[in-house]
Amino acid sequence: MKGLLCSPLPMLLLLLQPWESQLQLAGPRCRTGPLDLVFVIDSSRSVRPFEFETMRQFLVGLLRGLDVGPNATRVGVIQYSSQVQSVFRLGAFSRREDMERAIRALVPLAQGTMTGLAIQYAMNVAFSVAEGARPPEARVPRIAVIVTDGRPQDRVAEVAAQARARGIEIYAVGVQRADVGSLRAMASPPLDEHVFLVESFDLIQEFGLQFQGRLCAIDLCAEGTHGCEHHCISSPGSYFCRCRAGFVLQQDQRSCRAIDHCSFGNHSCQHECVSTFGGPQCRCREGHNLLPDGRSCQARDLCNGVDHGCEFQCVSEGLSYRCLCPEGQQLQADGKSCNRCREGHVDLVLLIDGSKSVRPQNFELVKRFVNQIVDFLDVSPEGTRVGLVQFSSRVRTEFPLGRYGTAAEVKQAVLAVEYMERGTMTGLALRHMVEHSFSEAQGARPRALNVPRVGLVFTDGRSQDDVSVWAARAKDEGIVMYAVGVGKAVEEELRQIASEPAKLHVSYSPDFGSMTHLLENLRGSICPEEGIGAGTELRSPCECESLVEFQGRTLGMLERLTQNLAQLAARLEDLENQLASQK
Repeated sequence: MKGLLCSPLPMLLLLLQPWESQLQLAGPRCRTGPLDLVFVIDSSRSVRPFEFETMRQFLVGLLRGLDVGPNATRVGVIQYSSQVQSVFRLGAFSRREDMERAIRALVPLAQGTMTGLAIQYAMNVAFSVAEGARPPEARVPRIAVIVTDGRPQDRVAEVAAQARARGIEIYAVGVQRADVGSLRAMASPPLDEHVFLVESFDLIQEFGLQFQGRLCAIDLCAEGTHGCEHHCISSPGSYFCRCRAGFVLQQDQRSCRAIDHCSFGNHSCQHECVSTFGGPQCRCREGHNLLPDGRSCQARDLCNGVDHGCEFQCVSEGLSYRCLCPEGQQLQADGKSCNRCREGHVDLVLLIDGSKSVRPQNFELVKRFVNQIVDFLDVSPEGTRVGLVQFSSRVRTEFPLGRYGTAAEVKQAVLAVEYMERGTMTGLALRHMVEHSFSEAQGARPRALNVPRVGLVFTDGRSQDDVSVWAARAKDEGIVMYAVGVGKAVEEELRQIASEPAKLHVSYSPDFGSMTHLLENLRGSICPEEGIGAGTELRSPCECESLVEFQGRTLGMLERLTQNLAQLAARLEDLENQLASQK
């Protein structure tokens, strides 16, 4: 394991200090990263008491220069002579003070020198997970430092090779009488970096300084003078600055600037580009939504996104919207509602398709659609009367024109209608409407009252019988016909059913779920432009009072016309006089 050697000047100054404290005074504390470090100490009888005390102080001083902790360097100490003794295992202490206390209490064994036995113990026991070593898969370096002063009394080469094969890096430190051959047999390659020989225990601190330099790099970032705006990264003998994600290092190599991804010009945003840590993101201007491609923008249709409350039609205009009413009706003071069909009276018969192609769930949508039409009608015996006919292979009057006098009653009756299923006999339904639905017996008002008659056919497919004959008959009878088609409805049939012009009387929706937009076309069309006032009594034009009223209105108009003619004759005479005077 290679590291940074301490520079000559600090080392010279350190040698002038009491050597136990030299290692801890060597500048910023060493940052080793995770290490499992075991000291194997020779305490045989050849090590004299004062020499053992020197070794004890050496260990304490070396500890003070290490970054000790559960997630950094874990330290264990064993001593040996003829036997091996664990002073403290790797997982025993996490505080440096506890380690120093155990080392100072250490009592030498003072027997033989069984170095091979000590290496075997370190390999099998001291570096085991049970003793506090981190598992091999964690890839934490394992380092053993063997300090001895003599020749081993057992074999070391074979057991040391086994230890190295298991990934243990061995430093061999010999003092005075140590056998160099044995040191080289124990140490890891390269030997010039892992074998140390000192003349006496008094000089063992020289190994400590070199060992610390090889074991770790000085953490210059820890001094706090690096000037890095974001992160300081230590390297052997130096450091460099690094910025957080989304930032780039400036020319001073210390300060950071947010990366402007939008300035690269490749964002393709339709409106605005916003630079974020993760890259460029597109943003739309107010009143627009970002499309799924993440780049394009679409004007927000406020009419679909808010509860606009418009009775007839909502029109989006940038950041706002406005309500419209059909031609002939005025927007009310609330800006949302239109004057309803109160300007006249209507007899309205709705023919709804109940064939099996509609399906039950869609038939419920049809009934809801019918009730939405009823909502904008002034339903009353004197106002608008509503009748409902359902058809499939046969025709059934659900309720006639004269049965219900309020919108609530009509809507409740619509909801109670049961789905017929079977075929689609639209022609038969038109015949039923002409011959029965608009009869006075069914509640239609007499023709003499000039109440408009309106028929609305709702279908989702091609009729199984001919529609042209009875559609033409209905229009000949003065019934204004509307045709609403959904899904597979045939345009040709819809045009045959509807009155002219087709663009005002034919409506189509591709599916039942989107039928509600048809209401915008129907609301204004069904209501008559100008009819008999809602508050006017319906009377026969042949009655005496009606004739007198008509005569009075006619005489008044003739009188106004006579006055206008007299004024015009006077102006012409004056013009002739002016022309004569100019001659």
